[in-house]
Amino acid sequence: MIAGYDACFFCLGVSAAGISEADYSRTTYDLTLAAATALARLNPGLMFIYVSGQGTDSTEGGRAMWARVKGRTENALLRLPFGAAYMFRPGFIQPVEGAQSRTAWYRAIYAVLRPVMPSLRRAFPEQIVTTAELGRAMLAVARDGHPRPILERQDIVARARMDTAG
Repeated sequence: MIAGYDACFFCLGVSAAGISEADYSRTTYDLTLAAATALARLNPGLMFIYVSGQGTDSTEGGRAMWARVKGRTENALLRLPFGAAYMFRPGFIQPVEGAQSRTAWYRAIYAVLRPVMPSLRRAFPEQIVTTAELGRAMLAVARDGHPRPILERQDIVARARMDTAG
């Protein structure tokens, strides 16, 4: 049953590495829009929060395949009759508290970076968001909304910090 809800956190995604645009579009666009369309129909006031990615191409005409597909997905979501829709565009997401990527080479990158991550976070405080910060920001936006439908990484970090401080 998907009726009777007031918010959806849509976090499903796959890496575009090594797959065709058609395959990437099936998961990123087709599956997302099928779920979102059904939710919008059954939950008229629903707030839909979509985890997209830094560098998403809202013009849908850029060179990077994944960015075009994400842009097309965001644009379609923003046209659906939700109570509100927000597109989260985090950059590098640091898994914490036991979170792990299903993509092997992401896990390898995280393992290599783990020892230097505290220094990287100090040097680039708005470039890296943890899974916990992303979750806090999503909950804060679901509770309070946000002035703009697209949240870039600096907005996500700021919302997470406001939620922690407040």
